Amino acid sequence: MDKFVTHTGIAVALNRANVDTDAIIPKQFLKSIKRTGFGEHLFDGWRYLDEGEPGMDCTIRPLNPDFELNKPAFQGGTVLVAGPNFGCGSSREHAPWALQQYGFKAVISSSFADIFFNNCFKNGFLPIVLKEEELKEVFAAIEAKPGIEITVSLENQTVSIAGQSYGFEVDAFRKHCLMNGFDDIGLTLQHRDEIIAFEKNRLAQQPWLANTI
Repeated sequence: MDKFVTHTGIAVALNRANVDTDAIIPKQFLKSIKRTGFGEHLFDGWRYLDEGEPGMDCTIRPLNPDFELNKPAFQGGTVLVAGPNFGCGSSREHAPWALQQYGFKAVISSSFADIFFNNCFKNGFLPIVLKEEELKEVFAAIEAKPGIEITVSLENQTVSIAGQSYGFEVDAFRKHCLMNGFDDIGLTLQHRDEIIAFEKNRLAQQPWLANTI
């Protein structure tokens, strides 16, 4: 997966509490056996005025002009700033997939649902927890200047916007994985030589295992 060290981009404000995973990526889009194609359906029920179904051409669908992501100032946004308890509801990895495939690199809130929070890290997507008062200040900065840029430094564990900087905590192991672009497979492959050596030695000592299922 891609490395995350520092990112600067447009901050998108979604000042709503308890945004659940079915709002992030509605259930009808989970039928796909692929891991791609979810970005165009991110917040599908809110972004569009019609009923969304898999396989639709989203370029010709009517947009909801009142929804945050459709506002001109937020086009090209890459950091989502959301209300508390973001990602609640049912467990689905499709939620961070949809956010990533839309173009977001990180999401900031004052709290996240546990399963969504863990799924983000597993998929190389950074969830950041700020204090409630700090989050209010970030929302105020975006409201004062829609389209304002925000900088997220995982290396320094800071969020910077409108001349203000806020620190955040992150587990050291998860930070290491994100900064180096390691998913579970990548971590395992760091020991590729040892694994190969172990398999060769095992078969040399127990050759009959080569013919077992």
